[in-house]
Amino acid sequence: MEKKPTVAAISTPLGAGAIGIVRMTGLEAIAICSHVFQGKHRVEEAVSHSLCYGNIVNPDSGEAIDEVLVSVMKSPGTYTREDMVEVNCHGGPVAQQKILALLLDHGAELAPPGEFTRRAFLNGRIDLAQAESVAQIVSAKTDAALKVAMAQLEGSLSAEIKSLRQEILAVLGALEAGLDFSDEDIEDLDREEAGARLSQIKERMDELIESAFTGRILSHGVRTAIVGKPNVGKSSLLNALLMRDRAIVTEIPGTTRDTIEEIINVGGVPLKLIDTAGMAPASDVVEQIGVSRTHQAVSEADLILCLFDGSGREDDRDRALLTSLPPEKTIYVINKCDLFRGRLPLFNQGLLPSPPVIISAFTRQGLRELKEKISHLILGEALCLATSPIVVLERHQRLLASASKCLLKVEQGLRVGLGEEIISEEVRAALAALGEITGEEMMDDLLDVIFREFCVGK
Repeated sequence: MEKKPTVAAISTPLGAGAIGIVRMTGLEAIAICSHVFQGKHRVEEAVSHSLCYGNIVNPDSGEAIDEVLVSVMKSPGTYTREDMVEVNCHGGPVAQQKILALLLDHGAELAPPGEFTRRAFLNGRIDLAQAESVAQIVSAKTDAALKVAMAQLEGSLSAEIKSLRQEILAVLGALEAGLDFSDEDIEDLDREEAGARLSQIKERMDELIESAFTGRILSHGVRTAIVGKPNVGKSSLLNALLMRDRAIVTEIPGTTRDTIEEIINVGGVPLKLIDTAGMAPASDVVEQIGVSRTHQAVSEADLILCLFDGSGREDDRDRALLTSLPPEKTIYVINKCDLFRGRLPLFNQGLLPSPPVIISAFTRQGLRELKEKISHLILGEALCLATSPIVVLERHQRLLASASKCLLKVEQGLRVGLGEEIISEEVRAALAALGEITGEEMMDDLLDVIFREFCVGK
């Protein structure tokens, strides 16, 4: 194992709190801590995974910095597989900073972002896909996102990638046996069988690629634009979904002149709700900007809630709106059912490409049905979190797509009779792409890019 400097960092967010943690990892972690700790039991004599109660003291001045509990964890049974120390102190920023400064003064170096998880990867405790899931756990906004990230940390995606690599390696072995031992009495490669095996592998790979949409919306949220002509209740719907007054609501058409964004949790999925300006001809420069941003929000949206006023009849603006929206990602909503009290809405539902959800943003009637429809449209049957690995990161999706493209070239090469040497190069390229996901094939500069996105102390 390569000898690395002992590093330290504050692992808890800065600010007032009950507890703060300053953690340290490396060959000298326990020795450095012993210089600044005073307690009944000596840190260097503590058994692994035990707590020592005492004080952190500046050995030069004798000043007690804070009353602490020190967690002593000895390699290899630690997060980094190195000796680790975690100083559990009071959560004030001054205490944490002074403790960190003492550790740095006595031989530790300041840990860069992600250094602890980077060492866990480099020391073989986790692979790269598992390491990346740590950041996903930290940033998870919903239970579903956390569940996917935890499954990846436990190795669900890594196991699938490694299984795919093993099957591809078996095909590569058959290809290269013919090249290496062409003069020996070895059976010729069965190209049809090899093509069939690679086709099955590619199919599994493509299923993972398709899961990336689900992974992306779980981790980053669904951009959801609320659109409609002025005064149909867009801001009222935003407030009703948020269950608080976020947008100004008046009876004056055109109150919303810019987009407003908020996040809510619907069925375990974070929705980035965008309340847009009414889609109508603009009368001044400010309204023109608002309408322009509305069109941009619609073009970038994963989901559109198209709102109509059910208490009035449709007009040309409603019809124009219907023709401008993609029906496959649009949910049609008829609002103000409190005004027609059980009667059919005056708005002609026959104009709509799919059945609408009828609601009252004012009384919140129908909101549960709307949320259920949102969940169904976005996730459908795809969210089998307990059993199926899901691709969350764009890096993984890109590498899987590259590997899939290589296998497609191999299948085509086998059919048209390309030589084994040329085909083998594409197979190796597919293996390399998959290896980059788990870190079996890796470059240091890529590690720098990945781990700089982590928070300091993780």
